[in-house]
Amino acid sequence: MSRTRITATAIGLAGVLVASQAQAQSASSDQEIALLKQQLKMLEQKLDKLQNQTAANTAAAAKTKAEAKAEARSEAKAVVANANAAIPVKGPVAPSGVVVTMPNNRPTICTADEQNCVAITSRVHWDVGGYNYRPNTAATVPQQLDSGENVRRARIGIVGKFFGDWNYSLIYDFGGTADGFGGTGAAGATPVGFLPGGGTSGIENAFLSYTGLKPFGGKMAIEAGVMDIAWTLDESTSSNDIMFMERASAGIIAQNIAAGDFRSAVGTRWWNDQLWMGAYVTGPTTGQIHSASSVSPPGTSEQYGAVVRVAGNPISGNGYSVHIGADAEWLIQPPRNLITQAQTLTLSDRGELRIDPTTLISTGAIANVSGAQVYGVEAAATYGAFIAQGEYYWFNVDRTANTGLPPFGASSLKFDGGYAQVGYVLTGEGRAYNAASASYGGVKPANPFSLTGGGWGAWEIAGRVSTMNLNDQLATAAGIAGGRQTIYTAALNWYVNNNVRFMLDYLHGDISKQASAVSAVNTGSTFNAIAMRTQVAF
Repeated sequence: MSRTRITATAIGLAGVLVASQAQAQSASSDQEIALLKQQLKMLEQKLDKLQNQTAANTAAAAKTKAEAKAEARSEAKAVVANANAAIPVKGPVAPSGVVVTMPNNRPTICTADEQNCVAITSRVHWDVGGYNYRPNTAATVPQQLDSGENVRRARIGIVGKFFGDWNYSLIYDFGGTADGFGGTGAAGATPVGFLPGGGTSGIENAFLSYTGLKPFGGKMAIEAGVMDIAWTLDESTSSNDIMFMERASAGIIAQNIAAGDFRSAVGTRWWNDQLWMGAYVTGPTTGQIHSASSVSPPGTSEQYGAVVRVAGNPISGNGYSVHIGADAEWLIQPPRNLITQAQTLTLSDRGELRIDPTTLISTGAIANVSGAQVYGVEAAATYGAFIAQGEYYWFNVDRTANTGLPPFGASSLKFDGGYAQVGYVLTGEGRAYNAASASYGGVKPANPFSLTGGGWGAWEIAGRVSTMNLNDQLATAAGIAGGRQTIYTAALNWYVNNNVRFMLDYLHGDISKQASAVSAVNTGSTFNAIAMRTQVAF
């Protein structure tokens, strides 16, 4: 009960007493007044006691409520603690040591610091096409060429690096890159084990390269193994990026002496943004016979040679560039047949198309070859979507090897050839310069083909004229009548996206050839061909 209500009650009782006293004035006495005072005092005491009890009850209730709340909080904390203890605590996520990416759709795995990587690489070039081949006479060889298809390249492998500076590559080619009819054996006089379409090994790349040295403000690579040597401008351009289905014959013939694909080599290259220099000692290509005692097929000694190239991009700016270079190649020790002691070299090519692997110009096996040299010049320029490129080569073949076989005392042979080509990207894209190989890269479509996105990829037109002369010292017994070839090529290329390309080539070829150096019988031919390539690469 509150103090206000108690006071009101007392005042009410006093009023009642006063009223009663007024009504009974005649009968009142001092005794009654004293009794009433005593009763009033007792009532006040009771009121005070009741007030104290009420205050005590209020305090006790508040204390009890506070204790109940504290106990409830304690119990709730205990329940939460027990629940948390029952649930495993998830610790901080440890940083992953592996990063998986897909640059240009190439599956790549790297450590978090990108110092160690391994990636899968592949390319497939599938060609289909046909020839309209016309031999000049019945003495022409061949009399016909076969139309059809060829898996020109079907490569898969891995590339990567260790500790940032050690780079490696291992790539196998299942396609018909080598073409030809290599890899034959014989049991007596019966040929066995024919392997048409390629050599006996498809190892295209298997090398290690160290790039930790950076002298003279540039970059440097020291490498050894089986590799594509960046010798000549055309060879330094990836087969995924060349404007035509095949490189020009003059360059192919030059590279096949002591450079080119599938070649074992050790050497170094240095480059910066304007200059590239490289030198390599080279050996045989993969698939060669490595036996000194084999009889069928006959064993051969190892060949070795060397190549040097200096090239650069001295003029460049926004949308334009100029490239110039020079290169040299030496066949220092030709392979020797250890059964017959013959030491020969053959220069030939297949008409800048590989649907049919038959060669149209060839020196045949040049006897008593003691060495060979090739010297070349290269130039290119770009302006926006336009590119022009050309190379020319001079060949010298020495014939002074002491094999005991004729011809004896023959003089050196000289051949020459080259090409010029232009290209224009109709959709406006250009070709970027690749300083690491001193060459131009491929076309990257700004708007990849997409039916939903509206892009149509990049479209390119190109034209090339090439020539190769494998005739020398005609009308002499020691002369060579390998033929003179001129081929005109027109191309239309569709770059669907960065990984898919379709190529359409039309070729017209004229081969001027005679039966031998001392026979003027016409064995030449002409041909027209059309071919298409489907390319997938990453």
